[in-house]
Amino acid sequence: MRRIVIRMILLCMLLPAIFLSAGCGSAGGESAGGEISGTAPENGAASSGHGAGSAESSGHGAVGAAFSGHGAAGEIPEASEEVFAMDTYMTITCYGERAQEAADAAVSEIRRLDALLSVGEAESEISRINSEKEGTISSDTAAILEEALRIWQDTGGAFDITVYPLMEAWGFTSGEFRVPDEEELTDLLAAAGSGGISPDPAGGTVRIGEDQGIDLGGIAKGYASDRLMEIFRGYGLTGGVVSLGGNVECFGTKPDGSLWRCGIQSPLERGELMGILEIPDGAVITSGAYERFFTDEQTGKTYHHILDPSTGYPAETGLLSVTVVSPDGMMADALSTACYVMGAEKAIAFWRDYDRPFDLIIMTEDEEILVTEGIADRFDSSYPVTIVKDAG
Repeated sequence: MRRIVIRMILLCMLLPAIFLSAGCGSAGGESAGGEISGTAPENGAASSGHGAGSAESSGHGAVGAAFSGHGAAGEIPEASEEVFAMDTYMTITCYGERAQEAADAAVSEIRRLDALLSVGEAESEISRINSEKEGTISSDTAAILEEALRIWQDTGGAFDITVYPLMEAWGFTSGEFRVPDEEELTDLLAAAGSGGISPDPAGGTVRIGEDQGIDLGGIAKGYASDRLMEIFRGYGLTGGVVSLGGNVECFGTKPDGSLWRCGIQSPLERGELMGILEIPDGAVITSGAYERFFTDEQTGKTYHHILDPSTGYPAETGLLSVTVVSPDGMMADALSTACYVMGAEKAIAFWRDYDRPFDLIIMTEDEEILVTEGIADRFDSSYPVTIVKDAG
């Protein structure tokens, strides 16, 4: 089986001393320098097996570290750390007098959250809730559940953390892929739905349906990146960037005071960019059907991991990828999947009507890119681009 992954690549222009491979990427597919991202994001309510709360999350050990020190007089100190957690490689880069302290604190926070939220850890809060159908939860889990339920309601169920049993049935949690029959899907769908989740904020507990299971993999990395931004602020950094398996969130500015440049991987060919976005503080998070998929040997049909909670089948909406850009990483994480499930027309209508700020970059199967007007002047691509206005 061939796997194609999305990667979010951070491009640092005019800063060769900061990133070892610094350079300027090209939206047309030339090499992208200053690469921060280590591996692929697996976003969405259906991303069990990848991301925090995923069935394969290991959450163990830093795999590398580098610290540039103060360098020449006047240079801003830099610290970078890499860690494998939430079943993906993550990179943290910090700029400021306390850069190394901030990077170390960020790694500790990622490990803490991974142990708390992973369905692959038997003692995690999420595993215990799935097993016992109720339990006491931390403030972190409570905050994520509150947002997950809000997004579920706001998107009409397009984002749903209770698709975990469906993901298991398709084999996306174990790698033992199969196509469930109609009867099995019907039974699983009957038990699904975030309306079956009953949180008690005052008591610090939650209860789920008897036949339900939840996975926070489609929202927890966004929560984690937001937490790291809080750490960066607390250490007084001038700038910083995190790539949590491709979920990118930026803080402050680059050392020269300019904005970050984020390259978005083309879903058509690995290693090429579909565009480059210049961003201030905020998150850039992409979901795509080509992140994880399998082909049924009997029929030759390909099935991807982003399930439509209303049907139990992989969403078929004519899209190749959806990128959400927002100051709120947790919301962006959830909405990237929800908007993919909605399809372009409904996603754009949702963007126009929603009372929380975000922008969209959508690539359709016709290889057209739709970019909402809030970021259109900061996005560059060699593909045909249509700017979507706020007024329909």
